[in-house]
Amino acid sequence: MSRLTDLLARTKAKDAQLGSDLEREFKALSSRLPFGLNFERHSPEAVELPLRPIRKGDKVRVLPERGVTKKGDQRLWQVKAIHKAKNLADLELLDSAEVETQSVALDDLVVVAEFRDTIYPGLVSTGKVEQGGDKPFHTIINGENYHVLKALTYTHRGKVDAIYIDPPYNTGAKDWKYNNDYVEADDLYRHSKWLAMMERRLLVAKELLKPFDSILICSIDEDEVHRLALLLEQIFSGSRIQMITTVINPKGASLGGDFSRVEEHLFVIYFGARVVAEVRDMLDESKNAAASQNVKWSSLIRGGAQGVRTDSPGAFYPVFIDCESSRIHSFGEALPWDESKESVVPPKGTVAVWPPNHPSGVEGRWGIGPDKARELLSKGALRLGKINPDIRKFPMSYLSSGIMGKVESGEIETIGKKPDGTLVVRYPENTKVTQPKTVWKMPSHNAGEYGSKLLAEMLPKRKFPFPKALYAVEDALKFFLSKKPEAVILDFFAGSGTTAHAVMRLNHQDDGSRQCISVTNNEVAAEEQKVLRERGLRPGDVEWEKYGICDYITKPRVAAAITGKTPNGDPINGEYKFIDEFPIADGFEENAEFFTLTYEARSAVNHNLAYARIAPLLWLRAGAQGRRIDKLPAEGWEVADNYGLLTEVDQATPFIQAMSKAGLRVAYIVTDDDRRFQAITKRLPDGVEPVRLYESYLTNFSFTNGE
Repeated sequence: MSRLTDLLARTKAKDAQLGSDLEREFKALSSRLPFGLNFERHSPEAVELPLRPIRKGDKVRVLPERGVTKKGDQRLWQVKAIHKAKNLADLELLDSAEVETQSVALDDLVVVAEFRDTIYPGLVSTGKVEQGGDKPFHTIINGENYHVLKALTYTHRGKVDAIYIDPPYNTGAKDWKYNNDYVEADDLYRHSKWLAMMERRLLVAKELLKPFDSILICSIDEDEVHRLALLLEQIFSGSRIQMITTVINPKGASLGGDFSRVEEHLFVIYFGARVVAEVRDMLDESKNAAASQNVKWSSLIRGGAQGVRTDSPGAFYPVFIDCESSRIHSFGEALPWDESKESVVPPKGTVAVWPPNHPSGVEGRWGIGPDKARELLSKGALRLGKINPDIRKFPMSYLSSGIMGKVESGEIETIGKKPDGTLVVRYPENTKVTQPKTVWKMPSHNAGEYGSKLLAEMLPKRKFPFPKALYAVEDALKFFLSKKPEAVILDFFAGSGTTAHAVMRLNHQDDGSRQCISVTNNEVAAEEQKVLRERGLRPGDVEWEKYGICDYITKPRVAAAITGKTPNGDPINGEYKFIDEFPIADGFEENAEFFTLTYEARSAVNHNLAYARIAPLLWLRAGAQGRRIDKLPAEGWEVADNYGLLTEVDQATPFIQAMSKAGLRVAYIVTDDDRRFQAITKRLPDGVEPVRLYESYLTNFSFTNGE
């Protein structure tokens, strides 16, 4: 429900007539929406944190009894006191006109975080896979993605090269929650809830991207494609946005009585100078391998709006054709405006061919001037097709300057010349590059074959709805990251972990060191939840959590990709296809670490009592590479592979000496004294970023929450 709807409900509870009158006026006003995207920005989302310990001052909900499948009391209470000996908490109802209190067992409470609340995040490692030597780690974070995005504003603000997300499509099939409730097809606020959810996350994600050279890719289907387009235009005003249509299910899917849908869409938002890279020709089903070697010859006739004589008078000249030998004899000079075509006398045995009229009816022009035409003819790079003098058909084409550059560099092969001197050129097999198109029809993007079936091979007997085709994500990222071997990629709707898997594939192809940050919650599927509740289980129980998305699908899939083994230790069947083919069981030389998001108390952070949970954030900020400083150093300072930590400013001298070694990126300095911090900063080696703890950390999260 929207914030206004919540207030109306409270008003009706106190004064039924006043509430009804206000509701009638609200409905009348809400039906008169202005033009453009307009949606209810619903009261801040709230998320339950079953793994978070109860603290005094927390907002909590009272859980239903174990074994009950119905929703419990959704009211919010505040913890006023905790009696650890009795395992009880004293609660007071929030936002109530009358004071209401109760005492409840701590085990029957769950902490609730509203998205307007300031959080102080930490991370706890839950395991790792190491097969990549000194390469940076991929990170998989189990947590509410909005809160994780907030955490990443401290570690990766302005550092992310690419974001790829596959958000819930809002089909009404219980595929996502808003305020702890599944959003179903009959929810009148379904679309506005989805837009509010997406807007909050995209606004934070925008802060993480490199402003002058990055990309955001978002997949979507027909349910929200048009609303998402408007939302993206609104959030990323001034950025270039394109929509790609991609066939993911060639067989089609239909509910009956309508067209069978085969496609979904990708929105691509470009930031700064980022452009689509030319890549090896991506074949659709209508092409063959021979076609992928063909070189494009451009028509000599200049087309388009600029194909008129007035646009380039120097390109209006005669081409003299020897009809008997079917060859180009020579080229005349550009015709002055005050002379007629009839004044030009062709060399003996030739006919003069002029640019045909533009479709608008005015005189047209050639695509190049006479001097360039002579140069290309002498090189065999301008050719005459099959002529028909009776109908004045003289097709001519040439190799553009871009193509000629590739011919001269050897990127395009010259395999000989025709009898008329024309070059015979082709791309070497599997090397042709083209500018990608906005419609993709590629066998490798079949989500059933290379999404669901591939995941079933990696995680036998574990189900996940509609995983992305591995090669579809790989191709989308390759367009922008093929020349960025150290790129940072973020997916904050990580689901089955396809993006991380695709990044590993890219690294394998060019020996890159790209790293992927994958974020997902540990939500249990709706059907499974009912079964678990009937067994008396609740979120937070070990037996419940092991069936969550992150623990049951995402983490095992990433681990399986690296090791080449299923969770049971069996080699994964099959081979990677299309490009860079090798057995899946070979795995990858990559590192990955798994984390769970924690919520720290400001006072604990400020007094250096939460360091163990803050440590992974410091490591992430320094590049997620090499050893991590997990404990406060006994000597007052310590230096790892990429960063250093100074906890006792009196030990600054040996710390600074140790920081002089090559490759260190960040120096974390724990002090409340700004003057001493500045003095130490001046002594650090060039290129080392000084960061003051915990002032920078606390300020960052107050700032991102608008304080």
